[in-house]
Amino acid sequence: MPGLGNRRMSCKRKFVADGVFYAELNELLIAELAEDGYAGVEVRTTPHRTEIIIRATRTQNVLGENGRRIRELTSVVQKRFGFDDGAVELYAERVQNRGLCAQAQAESLKFKLLGGLAVRRACYGVVRFVMEASAKGCEVIVTGKLRGQRAKGMKFGDGYMIKTGHAG
Repeated sequence: MPGLGNRRMSCKRKFVADGVFYAELNELLIAELAEDGYAGVEVRTTPHRTEIIIRATRTQNVLGENGRRIRELTSVVQKRFGFDDGAVELYAERVQNRGLCAQAQAESLKFKLLGGLAVRRACYGVVRFVMEASAKGCEVIVTGKLRGQRAKGMKFGDGYMIKTGHAG
C-alpha cells in the first residue's frame, strides 16, 4: 500500500485501503486508456516495489513511441499515489483472446455506438464476434434512450446462457 511507510494497520483497514487503491487506479487507467482497448489491471506488491500490469488489446498504443507513454503513466501513478522513485513499475500485456474479454467488447460496443452505428447492428456484431471466439454463450444488454426520448432496454443473445428458472 503506497504512502504509509512502515506503520502497522489492521487487516480490515489494509483490505479496504488496497481495494480503494485498486478502484482509483482502475478509474485513472480507464479514463486514460479507453481508446487503446483497456481491459483491466493487475497489481502485484512485493516488499521492494509494486508491479502494475495493464491488460489491453492494443499494447503498442499503451507503450507509446519508445515507451514514452508508459513512462508518463508511471510518473502519474507515482505522484497520485505517493510512491517513491523506482518503487512502481508499469507493464503492458496483450489480451490473449479479445473476443472473450468482456471489458474489451464493452469498449468496442461503446465506440461503435458513438460512431453512429445502429444499436441492433452494433450489438449483433459484438455477439457474433464473441461467438466466433469460441464462447459457449453471450448476451449483450443495452439500456437507455436508444432511439426516441423514452428509455428502454434491449437484450441480444446467442448460445448457452444459464439463468434463474432455466435448469436445462
